[in-house]
Amino acid sequence: MQFWWAYLAIGAAVGFLAGLLGVGGGMVMVPMLVFVFTTAGLPAEHLMHFALATAMATIVFTSLSSVTAHHRRGGVDWRTAFSIAPGIMAGSLGAALGAGFIPTRPLAICFTALMFLASAQMYREFNPEPDQRLPGPLGLFGAGAAIGAISSVLAAGGAFLSIPYLVRRNVPMRRAIGTAAAIGFPIAFAGTVGYVLHGLHVQGLPAGSLGFVYLPALGFVAATSMLAAPLGARLAHRLPVRRLRMVFSLVLLALAVRMLANLW
Repeated sequence: MQFWWAYLAIGAAVGFLAGLLGVGGGMVMVPMLVFVFTTAGLPAEHLMHFALATAMATIVFTSLSSVTAHHRRGGVDWRTAFSIAPGIMAGSLGAALGAGFIPTRPLAICFTALMFLASAQMYREFNPEPDQRLPGPLGLFGAGAAIGAISSVLAAGGAFLSIPYLVRRNVPMRRAIGTAAAIGFPIAFAGTVGYVLHGLHVQGLPAGSLGFVYLPALGFVAATSMLAAPLGARLAHRLPVRRLRMVFSLVLLALAVRMLANLW
């Protein structure tokens, strides 16, 4: 428990940036947690599993406050959210279970590669033109499964994928953002369940672990991230968010590369 101050700081930073820039906190959280977990002496062969699982569990709590805020403003297309949720949960759960079989180094490489894509998208601020309609149940299941799987490996809420997907399919931007927030909860919940279930069968995990979720970190990170997010959201209307997103995308990439170098 001697690293409680580090977990509080991570939560504050992640919550503030998520509120300010509208990015998923998991992508920021994972490299930071890897650094702290390394110092804390968690099993080296499971550092990435612990970081991904703990970050996903944190998003379960933060996504609830986010979707509640969007729902109050009428910004959630619940019909679309419920339609895509089965695919989202299947993809997220499956990817989390599968990630448990991948050693830390290859998993870190996969995480960093996906971070390259997320960082590039954030830097360019990709805004697709609406040119298609939402597909039927099978199409939504497939899209949801892909979004859920990628988000589960990144420990992200999936907004960087789901918002462009929904906008391209003629969902207005405001409702796409709110619906993406609603989608974030099943992504995080199913992913967390997957990491917990796989971790329960691993021997020698440290005290305070629920599967691969490290509960001491989860409590502190979730508490401060939920408190800091509204502050970032308020400042978003006063600061040059577009430029900040560009800078942040480069910082995000540097964090992922540094994490990969440390694990190597």
